[in-house]
Amino acid sequence: MIPPRFDITPEQIDRVVATFYAAIRRHEELGPIFAAHVADWPAHEAKIAAFWRNAILYERSYEGSPMRAHIMAGNVHGQHFAPWLMLFDETLRRTLPPEAAQGWSALAHRIGAGLRMGVENMAATAGPPVLR
Repeated sequence: MIPPRFDITPEQIDRVVATFYAAIRRHEELGPIFAAHVADWPAHEAKIAAFWRNAILYERSYEGSPMRAHIMAGNVHGQHFAPWLMLFDETLRRTLPPEAAQGWSALAHRIGAGLRMGVENMAATAGPPVLR
């Protein structure tokens, strides 16, 4: 069994996810982006909590492709990742002990950077080729 990346419980992960998505729904810029894709918030939160339990606790309860989901959404752009991470960091600081918040923040920033690059790369290659 692989030890967790940092000290956190599944219940703390669930609490962070629920608190974060409550804030997302109120966010002026990010709220409408998520609302366009999420009809069942409890199911979405359960799926995202499973993603984080997999990434942090090495549980194998998540199936999906975050990169594909973000690219296929069509309304997720590179500039959305900075406010997403700022709101996520704020949620972590308010919800968790400092060490767990710092560990999770570092992981979220690494994952977010990869997702942002993927979204930006797909946007750059969209449309007909430019021939010069």
